[in-house]
Amino acid sequence: MGPAFCDVFAEQGADVIGSDADLSDEGAAGRVVDSAGQIDVLVANLSIPAPSTPALEVTEPEWRSVFAALVDPLPRLVKAVVPAFKRRGGGKILVVGSASALRGMKRASTYSAARGAQLAYVQAVGVELASQNIQVNAIAQNFVDNPTYFPATVQSNPRFQERLAREVPLGRLVSAREDALLAAYLCSDGADCFVGQVFPLSGGGATR
Repeated sequence: MGPAFCDVFAEQGADVIGSDADLSDEGAAGRVVDSAGQIDVLVANLSIPAPSTPALEVTEPEWRSVFAALVDPLPRLVKAVVPAFKRRGGGKILVVGSASALRGMKRASTYSAARGAQLAYVQAVGVELASQNIQVNAIAQNFVDNPTYFPATVQSNPRFQERLAREVPLGRLVSAREDALLAAYLCSDGADCFVGQVFPLSGGGATR
């Protein structure tokens, strides 16, 4: 989602500083935040190819590596950016999560557990920081057009199109731009009233 987010945020007038740094190292999040200078909004867009291992075959290394990529960076990013938010009287953090945490999916126990941990963290930290004018929220997305989870080879598969028609009331993938526009709104002054909230974005697939 990174390129679409950067494009739309820039269209909305933001000065965008993107980073594709590996945040699994303990000190990486702090280095990324420090190098960016003054930050008004932090978007944590952590993603990996989702493992499809049956639950009883998940190995310890798989479990650890998925949580290291998707969960461990979040508290480090928050600790790195929130002190400056407090000094300036506010700020926003948006986590790009997954609807796999909202609806059970076969062969996705590791991934879904990590995505669920992300959303639980957002809810708790969002409530904790709300009184300091810091809004922390998340988008829980699925069936959004992006090259990581829905590349052209997947979308052209008739079986995927059948699944789309069966599971997504919208009848199509949400576009990357539609996703980015929601993110931009949640990072705007107009969304100051949202704290610790998770917004499903899945064409109805996670909420039906």
